[in-house]
Amino acid sequence: MKNQKRTTIYDIARKLNLNASSVSRALSNTSKVSEATKKLILDTAKEMNYQPNSLASNLRRGSNRTIGVVVPRINQNFFANVIAGLEEITYENGYNLVICQSNESYEREVECVNTLINQQVNCIVISVTADFKEDAHIRNIQKHGIQLIQFDRVADEVDTLKVVNDNKQSSIEAISHLISQGYKRIALLEGPQNLNIFRQRKEGYLEALAIHGIETDPLLMKKNAWTKELSVEATRELLSLSNPPDAIFASTSDFSALGVLEVATKMGFSVPKQLGICGYSNEAFTEITSPSITTIDQHSIKMGNAIARLYFKEAKSEAEFSVPKIINIKPELIIRASSLKDKS
Repeated sequence: MKNQKRTTIYDIARKLNLNASSVSRALSNTSKVSEATKKLILDTAKEMNYQPNSLASNLRRGSNRTIGVVVPRINQNFFANVIAGLEEITYENGYNLVICQSNESYEREVECVNTLINQQVNCIVISVTADFKEDAHIRNIQKHGIQLIQFDRVADEVDTLKVVNDNKQSSIEAISHLISQGYKRIALLEGPQNLNIFRQRKEGYLEALAIHGIETDPLLMKKNAWTKELSVEATRELLSLSNPPDAIFASTSDFSALGVLEVATKMGFSVPKQLGICGYSNEAFTEITSPSITTIDQHSIKMGNAIARLYFKEAKSEAEFSVPKIINIKPELIIRASSLKDKS
């Protein structure tokens, strides 16, 4: 069946032989139309199944009460929970969310941003892609007068509102925990160093080793092992060393940690007795693996709440330009069986 054409104010005006402006005023409930005419228009609109075009009317007012969100992956627990936290607060304030997925593609991220700019959203919330190259599209958001909030993965050089985790401190705590369990040769699976979060996690790893007087070994630091597939390859190389690590910190994600666990099991390493494992993000599956995986909870729902509240606080500010602010959400180390060597 062919879709029925949407009823417009012009259709109502033609049927009643009135001006479209009179119909519009009646539907907007203004006092410039007589009660009799208003009732006639409202009854006719109901009869013709008229639905107001809220997007068009909001755009005429210069606001569409919409926040655009650009994330690398929608199907990861961290980003899904950030979105849930955002929606919880935006819904309370009568705003809608438009979700875009860059799928870890810089080119796609640029397209997402341009689409949201063209839709004249009130705010764009973004966590940049792993192959982030240039920040021109980020700055373009500001040039269009659209509020910009960066979270988690941010373009450091762009002064904006930011909501982030203390990645360095969380890594220090993770490595210190592994050392407290008796692990001494701790390997690091690194993420792309062009991203702030992975640089900070590496800094925390190195600082923790220094604090505990453990010398760094370049052979134990695997670059760009940030997906499960890449972590599997890196773990095979690490566990094949003549002096393999006795623990691996998958600083990139729990998916990488899962790759470590699968390879270690296949290669005959006992976890946690021979190999300790710590991941990052507290994905749901980390509780049900065998053994369960130690990880770092980024409090992503809380982060989403903080982003939304920050926007509404800024929106109510009378200042013409927002002063760059950084909100830091403290992550939490969740200790599970994969790193409890002294209890294995």
